[in-house]
Amino acid sequence: MLSNQPGTSDSHFRRHRPKTLKRCSRWRRGSHSDAVCGHRKRRSAKKPVVRKDYSADAGAVCFSRAGVGAKTIAMFEGVPRLLTCFWVIFPRKTGVPFHNFISWQDTRASESVKSLNNSLLMKLLQNSCRLLHLVSRSQRMLTMSRFVFTTQQACPRLMWVLQNVPEVQKAVEEDNCCFGTIDTWLLHKLTKGSVYATDVSNASTTGCFDPFKMCWSGLITFMTSIPLSVLPPVKDTSYHFGSVDEEIFGVPIPITALVGDQQAAMFGECCFHRGDVKLTMGTGTFLDINTGNRPQHTLGGFYPLVGWKIGQEIVCLAEGNAGDTGTAILWAQKLDLFTDAAETEKMAKSLEDSEGVYFVPSFSGLQAPLNDPCACAAFMGLKPSTSKYHLVRAILESIAYRNKQLYELMQKEIDIPVTTIRADGGVCKNGFVMQMTSDLINENIDRPTDFDMSCLGAASLAGLAVGFWNDKEELQKLRKSEMVFRPQKKCQEYALHMENWVKAVKRSMNWYTNM
Repeated sequence: MLSNQPGTSDSHFRRHRPKTLKRCSRWRRGSHSDAVCGHRKRRSAKKPVVRKDYSADAGAVCFSRAGVGAKTIAMFEGVPRLLTCFWVIFPRKTGVPFHNFISWQDTRASESVKSLNNSLLMKLLQNSCRLLHLVSRSQRMLTMSRFVFTTQQACPRLMWVLQNVPEVQKAVEEDNCCFGTIDTWLLHKLTKGSVYATDVSNASTTGCFDPFKMCWSGLITFMTSIPLSVLPPVKDTSYHFGSVDEEIFGVPIPITALVGDQQAAMFGECCFHRGDVKLTMGTGTFLDINTGNRPQHTLGGFYPLVGWKIGQEIVCLAEGNAGDTGTAILWAQKLDLFTDAAETEKMAKSLEDSEGVYFVPSFSGLQAPLNDPCACAAFMGLKPSTSKYHLVRAILESIAYRNKQLYELMQKEIDIPVTTIRADGGVCKNGFVMQMTSDLINENIDRPTDFDMSCLGAASLAGLAVGFWNDKEELQKLRKSEMVFRPQKKCQEYALHMENWVKAVKRSMNWYTNM
């Protein structure tokens, strides 16, 4: 199996062995696209390309390291890196994007979000659905009565592009306009334009999808003036989408899975049962809980997603996120606070505490439970005695504090007992963050041997589609745990420090007034 996980500045190609799910991979820094952040509100990536030489070369490295040829590959699966609301609009005929990829951290549509949420139509929707819920007790009506737009959803930003990019407006008029998260665009390019589609997991991240009816929401698209004609057909997650064009690898390779980043990680962690929880700490932090076969209504902090659809099986999730986890660590590295992120654990552990220094990880605003796009990132409590060690520890502590906030919000909003908690993502390599998180939430956290679960989850879904595995129970036997972090301190011991950190967070809120 060959998997591709594209990112903003790198792309992974991996070849997985079906019996063990072991992989060989190549890291291609800068081979996919380059991150762009020329304005605080705009997070994007340069227009990407899929070149025959790049795809074939990266894939060939995987083949050579595994000792196989392209003809032995049974299937190809794609999983977008980062949240799948990393999207683009492109013409159906050429596939060349009209604009840079727009990141999930982009807040250019903040004014549109305010306008939509304060509109008479939104109030009418919420009140009508509230009344309908009282009569029908429908969970869908309850969810819609609490629905609000956010800057992290793709639909407000898609509306912004449709209103502000003339080339896109013209393409819509000519019926030559396609919207897609990165998986849809790659599928279109890898099949030389013969396939235009997405899956339910990716569709559910956009804010335009109704997870109760499992289709695009006519109501949401009406409110945002998004033509249904620009949205791709929605397929199952584990599905035969087509084949990679023969020119790219020399042979046509079936594409048998498309899946969103967090949903793929959830599947890779084998969180198959209701109440299973996954904590991913990468560029951002994503806390997901398996809610069974129906979406779970929330109060607005967590949002419902479709995890995956395999035949008649549908698994739904509820997710909350914090935007600047790995981002804060990379920023600190650029400031030369350390050379390698692996050093930070030892630096943090060398101190008793951060000496009253607190960090607010808010380069892209604060997400749930505070939901303030105007918050700023900040260090507070600096003193002449403050060293880079204190700064690093404060950054790592802020990640654990945000984890606690998300976990407490999940317990408040989702009335489902937690069965197990599993962690993944690059930041979960940091034992200091993992242990502090375990202490703060007073729960065991299982860390796997493979920290990057997204590609593994996509490979597993693709393997099920072609019969490499008969069922998910076989996959559970392949998952390996590296260690389990167990609470070593009572959460009360952190109470004063977290209280002061929350005070720092509140002082950073509403900093930017021109949003």
